[in-house]
Amino acid sequence: MARIYEYQGKEMLTRVGIPVPKGRCVESADEARNVARDIGGPVVVKAQVWVTGRLKAGGIKFAKTPEEAEKAARKLIGAEIKGLIVEKVLVEEQLEVEKEFYVGIIVSNSYKAKGPVLIVSSEGGTSIEEVSQRNPERIARLNVDYLQGVGSEEANQLLSNVSLDGKDLSQELTHELAEVISNVYKAFTQNDARALEVNPLVLTKDNRIIAADCHLTLDDNSVFRHPEFRIKVPRDMDRPPTELEKRAWMTIEEGDYRGTGYFAQMVAKIEGDSWIGFHGIGGGGAMLGASAFVARGFKIANYADTSGDPPASKIYSVIKYILSQPIGGYVLMGATLANQEQWHHAHALVKAFEEEAEKRPGFPVIMLLAGNKEEEAHDIIKSGFKDLPLRWELYGRDYIYNTDFIADRVEELVKAYQMERRTAHEG
Repeated sequence: MARIYEYQGKEMLTRVGIPVPKGRCVESADEARNVARDIGGPVVVKAQVWVTGRLKAGGIKFAKTPEEAEKAARKLIGAEIKGLIVEKVLVEEQLEVEKEFYVGIIVSNSYKAKGPVLIVSSEGGTSIEEVSQRNPERIARLNVDYLQGVGSEEANQLLSNVSLDGKDLSQELTHELAEVISNVYKAFTQNDARALEVNPLVLTKDNRIIAADCHLTLDDNSVFRHPEFRIKVPRDMDRPPTELEKRAWMTIEEGDYRGTGYFAQMVAKIEGDSWIGFHGIGGGGAMLGASAFVARGFKIANYADTSGDPPASKIYSVIKYILSQPIGGYVLMGATLANQEQWHHAHALVKAFEEEAEKRPGFPVIMLLAGNKEEEAHDIIKSGFKDLPLRWELYGRDYIYNTDFIADRVEELVKAYQMERRTAHEG
């Protein structure tokens, strides 16, 4: 899934007719001052980062004057909020709030739903899970018939099932709120979303209904249909992609649908020792191996996946990106018996390490490769690796569930490599 920023979500809401606060996203304090001046009243300056809880983390500031807005933006831009660097801020009008609502849609995989679930709450501005535990009567849910959608009838039915805590809305406001709910669903479908939350949806003291915040997550397979969001890497990450991830996406995955060639870094900057490049085929067994490595004090520099029977050229590119990091070892956890021919991995491994071996003598390479064409794949690797100046070991299906053994071998080979490099450096 791919996330977008709040300001982009609000631009999307306006396209379906849902009102949002007056304002604009900017990249400098001077621009923030100008936007506040145009608004002509108190404003909110909001850090544009992919996290929740920005207010408590200091990522949302209030300003009464353009000069205060400039000062707030200057503090936020370049600051770190929950580990993320703020590059942009959204400057928008402060709202005088009478009441807050929550409207959200998710795609549920539950056997009871198997499709979109629309949730409406008369208590907004807080986690819907907290409301569900504290005041369940204030929440109504609808398993949406995807062919029918959500119109005024469904929206009004949801509102009638929600406790308003003794505060009745006028017929006009109820109609307007129902229209917003149906338009939220329209935005959900038009943007191929996996999740869309408007929280809070605000009723102001002057009887306006306005989306005060918006969180939208797209299905990453649909990103090509939405260039307006300018998503560089369609991944469900809580941070912007690194430069290496951007290059990997453009050169490996974008436009090439032959199997998976996934590459993501675990940290934006690698510092110190004990980092290993991690390459998995599939999920379960690979992640068991990763857990065993972490338990031995190793740090995982990246997660890569080449399942789905990609060609050797695609696998080779993923390996090269793994090796482009400052790592002290490479591990392939091909612990899968899925329907793919593993000799493609063998050819990719041989080509990549033939090119890399002379640059890093003694480098640890531990490979677990199982599945179709396993014997042929092992023969290719043994033949291609036999004269390479590497510390390499190769294992097959007998070791799929023996992740502790593989982790022990990684530990021994990496420590030997580190000792050899340390000795050479001191000498």
